Amino acid sequence: MLTTRNNRLDPSLIPEAQLAELAKVFAKPDHVALIDAEGNRTHLPEALFAHFARIVRLMSEKKAIVLVPEDEAFTTQAAANYLGVSRQHLVDLLDAKKIPHHKVGTHRRVTFKDLLVYERTRDASRREALDHLAAAAETAGVYDSDYTGEK
Repeated sequence: MLTTRNNRLDPSLIPEAQLAELAKVFAKPDHVALIDAEGNRTHLPEALFAHFARIVRLMSEKKAIVLVPEDEAFTTQAAANYLGVSRQHLVDLLDAKKIPHHKVGTHRRVTFKDLLVYERTRDASRREALDHLAAAAETAGVYDSDYTGEK
């Protein structure tokens, strides 16, 4: 089970000057290497570099970061909070098999990976519906792309 306390990177734990220095280093693409105590140098792979750069940038903006593994199991309330829906709506989605879940005893759990898949699918469906609605409005001549909202 996710414990935010252990997975939270709080920017207040790192001096501002050090965060600012790290932000400058990570602002330059592909210029970061790790050096261990024996002086061995290892360059960060691009995928890790991009994530570390984003973490450092967000922390320098005083934003905390929470790391969540994809296989992390969420309670129904935590999953509902993540998706921005009520717990009952989430339970209805689980019962309708729109989001996979498993049980721990009598309690349902949803993996973060499955929440991400559902969220991407839901968002794509919404975008498609809005695009269709905009196209229908434009075809009907009721959509004015130059509309400024001023009277």
